[in-house]
Amino acid sequence: MLVYLHGAIRYTTLSDYETKSNLKYANTKYTKRADANDVVLVFPKADKNFNWMIGDEGFFMVPEIIKQIKSAINIDDDKVFVTGHSNGATGSFSYLMKQPTQFAGFYGFNTHPKVYTGGTFIENVKVRSFINFSTDQDYYFPPNANDTLNKIMDSIKADYKDYRYNGFPHWFPDFDEAEPAYDILFEDLSNRKRNPFPKTLQWEFDDNAHGTIDWLNTIKLDTVKTTKLSHKPINFKITKWLKLDDNDKAVAIDVNKKAFDFPRQSGRIVANYQDNVFTITTSKIASFNVYISPEMVDLSKPVKVIVNNVLVFEKIIGYDEAFMIDQWNTNMDRSQLWVNYINITLD
Repeated sequence: MLVYLHGAIRYTTLSDYETKSNLKYANTKYTKRADANDVVLVFPKADKNFNWMIGDEGFFMVPEIIKQIKSAINIDDDKVFVTGHSNGATGSFSYLMKQPTQFAGFYGFNTHPKVYTGGTFIENVKVRSFINFSTDQDYYFPPNANDTLNKIMDSIKADYKDYRYNGFPHWFPDFDEAEPAYDILFEDLSNRKRNPFPKTLQWEFDDNAHGTIDWLNTIKLDTVKTTKLSHKPINFKITKWLKLDDNDKAVAIDVNKKAFDFPRQSGRIVANYQDNVFTITTSKIASFNVYISPEMVDLSKPVKVIVNNVLVFEKIIGYDEAFMIDQWNTNMDRSQLWVNYINITLD
C-alpha cells in the first residue's frame, strides 16, 4: 500500500470523497505504476486545520485510514509506504520523524525536510528510509541545503537518498521528465520490506504523543532529569534560498536561518536486544515499555533489561491474552505482533 499526501494544505478544503477527476497531473504517474505492481493507492485529503504538516490535530488521519483499510483489504503489513509532493512530501518526512512504526519506507518530491510541530531529529531517519527527489530551481527548499543535508545523512549512515533533477521548478512531478523518478520510487517500494523486529533502535522526541518506535512503546519524557548522558540534536545553517521573481523565475537571496527549530527539550533512547537481553541507554526519559514478541526472545528463558548499565528486570515472560487482543484492535498489524510487555520506570 502506498499513501500519497497532496500539497498546498494551507489552501485546500476537505471534501466528502475523491473522484477520478482529482487523480490528475502527477497522480496519473502513480496510478499506472500501482496497477502494474499490485499496489493499493490511498489518497487522503487534508486542509489547513486537519493535515500532516502544520499542527497535530490531523496527524492521526493517515494511520487511522490505514487501519480501516486493513480491516477490509488483505494488505502486506510490512509493505506500507508514504509519499507526497511539496507539503505532502514534508508530511511524509514528518511521519518518518514522529510516527514511522507501521511504515516500511518514505518518499518525497520537492521536500522541505522539517518537522513544523516541534524538533526535527534527523537521526530518527535511521529507523527506516527516505528517498527525496529534488530540483535545482525549487523555492520550497534550496538545493544547497539539500546538499548539506545529504552530507549529514551520509555521515550518520542513514538510509537516505536524494536524486537531483536540474532545470525544473517546484512542480517537477507534473513534467514528463519526472517519469524516471517514479520508476526509482516503485523499484524501491517493490524491493523494500519493513523489519518488524529490528535489533537496534534509536529514537529522539519532544512530545509524549510521539514516544513510540517499534518495540519501544509509550516512552515518556522527563526533561528536568539530570543525566550523565548528553545529546544534542543536529542542525545546520542555510545562507541561500530561492525565491520566485515577477517573471516566475527562481533567484537566489541571502538568508541567515537554521534548517530546524527546536522549541522544546527532547529525550533520547538507544536500545538493542540479543540473547534475551535488552540493553538500553536513555537521556531525559522517565519511563517506557518494552514490547515482547517470540520472534525476538526465547520465552522459555528469563528476559533481562539493562538500562544505563543497571539490571532493572529479569524474569520469564508469558503470553498476556488481554494485551494481545488490545494490541490487535489498536494496530491491526499481523506481522508486528506483541504478546506481552515490560514496563520500566526510571528513578
